[in-house]
Amino acid sequence: MGRIFRKSIIVTVVSIVASIGAMAAFGVEISGMTLWMPIACSLLCAFPGSFWNFYQQERLRRLNRELKIAHASLAAANATLEQKASSDAMTGFLNREAFLSAIERAHQNGSRGALLMVDADHFKQVNDAYGHLTGDDALMMIASAIRGSLRETDQVGRIGGEEFCVFLKGASLKVATDIAEQLRQRVEKLVFVPSQGKRHALTVSIGGEVCRPGTAIMEAMREADRRLYAAKHGGRNRVVMPEIATQAA
Repeated sequence: MGRIFRKSIIVTVVSIVASIGAMAAFGVEISGMTLWMPIACSLLCAFPGSFWNFYQQERLRRLNRELKIAHASLAAANATLEQKASSDAMTGFLNREAFLSAIERAHQNGSRGALLMVDADHFKQVNDAYGHLTGDDALMMIASAIRGSLRETDQVGRIGGEEFCVFLKGASLKVATDIAEQLRQRVEKLVFVPSQGKRHALTVSIGGEVCRPGTAIMEAMREADRRLYAAKHGGRNRVVMPEIATQAA
């Protein structure tokens, strides 16, 4: 408010000086009465008018700032809600719907790559033996191993209880196989202790498919899923890719 008052005083003084200058230019004799007329008019008109104008300008600037802050807060809240709606609460990966939409868009935009279906082996035994909370701990460890095996451009979604799907953007069959094997080994090396003094081995089975141009993304997922079950039936803790089968040593 003080800044508005000072600016209004300056405008009033300028108005008084300008009025006296105009009177002198037109040959009006400057005397006591004639001198007080522009001063009185400026105090009665220029000061309140400029004060009101500056006050409204400041008020509008303040409202604009508050509006920008509100818009930024709303955008942040919407982004948070959108992220929560598209994310799996436990792992932070995309949920099934968001993941399928993401890879479908990528495929339609011409992105090539490979799909990996990853499923934890004998996970029901963990839940049955140690409880679901301990099973959640094991699942988080597996999710962390998956995250640590991927590149920044890759996308991963939790599409079932202990089943994940990974899209390796731009990956060739060899690159996809190497990543899948690295992921398998990383999970196999996890140290999971569900109860004191007791260690439980964690492993995953992985099936993969290369996303070829003209092939529907759901068809690629079905092929990867078929190879996942081939890995399960082949003894688990292994990777099965097109024309390549990598077994745990």
